[in-house]
Amino acid sequence: MNEEQAVLDFFAQTENLPLALSVADQVDATRQQLNHAFWLALRERIAASAPGWTVVTTEDRNVADCLVGLNLEPAQQQPLYLRPMLEQQSLGNDLRIYHGLMWSATPAPELTRLDAVSTLRDTLQVAGFKNNENYLAWQWTPYRPRRRDFLLRFSTAADALLDEVTALMKNLLVTHAEALHAANAALRDAPRSATISLERLRSKL
Repeated sequence: MNEEQAVLDFFAQTENLPLALSVADQVDATRQQLNHAFWLALRERIAASAPGWTVVTTEDRNVADCLVGLNLEPAQQQPLYLRPMLEQQSLGNDLRIYHGLMWSATPAPELTRLDAVSTLRDTLQVAGFKNNENYLAWQWTPYRPRRRDFLLRFSTAADALLDEVTALMKNLLVTHAEALHAANAALRDAPRSATISLERLRSKL
């Protein structure tokens, strides 16, 4: 019998259930703390490599002090723009990180058809990104931030992991810099249209 099975058998005993539940609560709290630390560290890492953008963390709407992602705000404020983002999405009992370009608010249909916006969307589709009414482009990453392998790697090799995830954002900011700037400039110069909140956008993924 291996060590892991022995532990499972121990906790399966009725008299050990209170201890098992207590340990489970402590483990969940540790996972949450590591998850929180990951997003804070990633914010600092991306901020150092994204001049001209402000990196803002995203909190869970239903859980206080629970970070679930981050997005980049352009230096020049405007009513509607495309924001590079990374965020974790719940998939049943698991979480997975996705990234891409999110609308800051719901655009009027004619704004999604602006030449600069269409060019950026088409370029990212060729690169493997999907799109929908809330995201000009989005794509799953291989990172599942609550899994054992991810948490162990973050605990033992944080710099390498953070560099990998930061590279996803750098690809959007560097490889597609000109097209992204052109799209946001076109949106800035377009007539203002009715919008809905960012929170409603995020809930529709």
